[in-house]
Amino acid sequence: MKRVMFVCKKNSSRSQMAEGFARSLGAGQISVTSSGLEASQVNPDAIAAMDAIGIDIRDQTSNALSEFDPTDFDVVISLCGCGVNLPPAWTQVEQFEDWQLDDPAEQPEIFPRVREEVRSRVIALLETLG
Repeated sequence: MKRVMFVCKKNSSRSQMAEGFARSLGAGQISVTSSGLEASQVNPDAIAAMDAIGIDIRDQTSNALSEFDPTDFDVVISLCGCGVNLPPAWTQVEQFEDWQLDDPAEQPEIFPRVREEVRSRVIALLETLG
């Protein structure tokens, strides 16, 4: 089972939605968590955006990347273009991708669009992990 880490700046929106999709769509296929360059809290707008499509992320927590060890993960996905700011060990895992998605926390009206971008990318990722 592949171990996947979704990472973003604050682990409040994009990475939380990715974790929710991966848990829901990849159940039994992957082990998944998310973190941020800094911890914050799960954005209520992210919770609402995921609720709208039947995925509950209320119980997810915001964690700092520093709480984890890169050797515990096979796949690391940055969702905010923060890959350049990650310690090298995080980008040298088996598979690293930097998705660079818009930040809906600054523009709540784009949550549905960003959610759907995250969904399609998570689906594609799960297909590659097979």
